[in-house]
Amino acid sequence: MTPDVVTGLMAETIKVTLLVAAPMLIVGLLVGVLISLFQAVTQIQEMTLVFVPKIVAVMIALVVSLPWIIGLMINFTQNIFASIPLYVK
Repeated sequence: MTPDVVTGLMAETIKVTLLVAAPMLIVGLLVGVLISLFQAVTQIQEMTLVFVPKIVAVMIALVVSLPWIIGLMINFTQNIFASIPLYVK
């Protein structure tokens, strides 16, 4: 394995990790901003108001994006397994 192969594999791994985490992170961010905006407008400063909607929204995002995430992970894993002979050389 050359350093170029290792670097490429690491870059691909980081890319897949970011793609897998992105839907939940984006939904959590959007819901957090909307709730913060709601709290600022209504002057309700309850700390626990943020957690339940965020958790529900992130779980919904996970369920909705799960088929895409599974496909991405299967494709990545198949590419890794198919490339094992190239890594051993």
